[in-house]
Amino acid sequence: MKDQKTLFAALVSAFVALMIPVSVYADDAATGHYRWLTFGVFATVILLTMYITVVAARKVHSASDFYTAGGGITGLQNGWAIAGDYLSAASFLGIAGLISQYGYDGFMYSVGWLVAYITVLLLIAEPCRNIGKYTLADILAYRNDPKKMRVVGALSVITVSTFYLTAQMVGGGVLVKTLIGIDYDVSVIAVGVLMLVYVLFGGMVATTWVQIVKAILLVIASLAIVMLVWTPYGFSLPAFLADIVGDARVQAQVAKLLGDPAKAMSAAELGQRFLEPGLYLKAPIDQISLSLALVFGTAGMPHILMRFFTVPTAQDARKSVVWAMAIIGGFYVLTLFLGFGAAHLVGPATIASVDAGGNMAGPLLAQYIGGGPDSLWGNFMLAFVSAVAFATIVAVVAGLVLAAASAMAHDLWVGVVRSGEQVSAQQQINAARVATVLVGTTAIVIGIAAKGQNVASLVALAFAVAASANFPCVLLTLYWKRCNTQGVVAGMIVGTVTAVGLTLVSPNLTYPKLVRAAAHKILDAESQKRADIAASIASGNAAAIAKATQASAALDKAVRKATDDMAKVEGQETSFIGLEKPLFELKNPGVVSIPLGFLAVILFSLFTRDKRAAQMWDEVYARQITGIRVSRPTRH
Repeated sequence: MKDQKTLFAALVSAFVALMIPVSVYADDAATGHYRWLTFGVFATVILLTMYITVVAARKVHSASDFYTAGGGITGLQNGWAIAGDYLSAASFLGIAGLISQYGYDGFMYSVGWLVAYITVLLLIAEPCRNIGKYTLADILAYRNDPKKMRVVGALSVITVSTFYLTAQMVGGGVLVKTLIGIDYDVSVIAVGVLMLVYVLFGGMVATTWVQIVKAILLVIASLAIVMLVWTPYGFSLPAFLADIVGDARVQAQVAKLLGDPAKAMSAAELGQRFLEPGLYLKAPIDQISLSLALVFGTAGMPHILMRFFTVPTAQDARKSVVWAMAIIGGFYVLTLFLGFGAAHLVGPATIASVDAGGNMAGPLLAQYIGGGPDSLWGNFMLAFVSAVAFATIVAVVAGLVLAAASAMAHDLWVGVVRSGEQVSAQQQINAARVATVLVGTTAIVIGIAAKGQNVASLVALAFAVAASANFPCVLLTLYWKRCNTQGVVAGMIVGTVTAVGLTLVSPNLTYPKLVRAAAHKILDAESQKRADIAASIASGNAAAIAKATQASAALDKAVRKATDDMAKVEGQETSFIGLEKPLFELKNPGVVSIPLGFLAVILFSLFTRDKRAAQMWDEVYARQITGIRVSRPTRH
């Protein structure tokens, strides 16, 4: 215990040491001379989560406590924790940003993730709680060959967690750098150190309560912003949307996205187009593929599946999903108003000027409704919302690291390396902590290495792998009598390889020749557009001058971006795997990789035999329905 306290103090000291330089070199922070306020709010939220970790650390006495909080989390608590685990930076920052930049299409991400929990509730939650113990591999190993299942299951968990972790670490680094102004590398390390504190000392107990607290703060912050945005309209949705459609900045954004076709459209038509699909997800098949990955990927996400082992009964597992659906669904409805409100009040161009992906839409909206960038209250609102977003990132990272560490320690070390040997509870906890340090350190290194990279594709890839490999194997293991070890191994391999392989040859990667061609198109047309702008200004017409001024600013930005893009790919001819253009045109491989994952499980199960899988089917079927012989919980 003394060693744990010493290590805890060392990690907290390291985090403080990383944050101290803020006052020295944070001059480029987005909050300017109010950065002290931002830092103070961040520190308050972080200290709250540290206190939770200290309290939780006293309750970790066994491997069950570390991995699953002893199964003592209630349905309501677990529902909030699932919401905290699921509402990541992509949900809070990313979706509001997409809506502010692309309108209706951004909201489709919200719908996909919400519908996903219906799948989880109906098919996964209760059976997983009744069959598994700690990890995804426990579910698969119950009726199939334990060693093979633990190897392939652990590898899949580590793969999915790594992709998702990278996106969260980069998001945390960019957020802290933008708001406080400290170096990106230091920001990523700070996220990693905090995450290690949560997981190393508090395990699932601390991770659960940190997720609950940050989910509550996230919902409160979002509700407050939406109330302030919507109140002037008397909570009338038609009046609110009418203002969006009539906003000149929204119309200019749509015109920029549509290009030449926008010239034949009136201002009202451009505004209305913002409320219609096709500005971001242009191909219907791409929308279908993305939806499949989001819906089925959620049911295969390892850190989500682990949450069903933390509740004491199957009834609590069902309750937790119902609560999670209500909380997550309510939040995703709020993202519609956050995104549209940011587009109308802040402006798509202003949001994009701070972050090209639009990820600062929510925080900038909070700053605007609080009084603007030069006001104390506006910067407090910005700081609070950003601190909650930071806590969101760290909590999700903690859940992912715990899932990956559990796979390494419980599945690989205990289940494979030490198979057949007696392993004490303390040995299991120590192994989990060592694995946590390894995974956490790797996450920090990858996060730093991914600086400046577009990590949106990594989130999509994580869901695609989970949907193509994990979901088919878990679903068929639970519900199909003929499913066996060979089928699950084949499904894991085919689903993972297909999802990763298709993503590597998709438009998600950077293709230098295509980047240069697009940049040249903008630069070549610059002279003519400048002449047209000059002619409009010379006309003396006030409306034409105003429109030309906006067009000039947009052109300046487009030219700068084209020049920067040219510089980034200078000397490069192919993507990092040697392609000049995409071989697979869809951004998400789900529509291909998910059916192939199912097909692999089915075919290999039909044409091979597994005595253990057949013999265990009756017990699996009875146990997943009744929940008999499930270990009793430890209340926390």
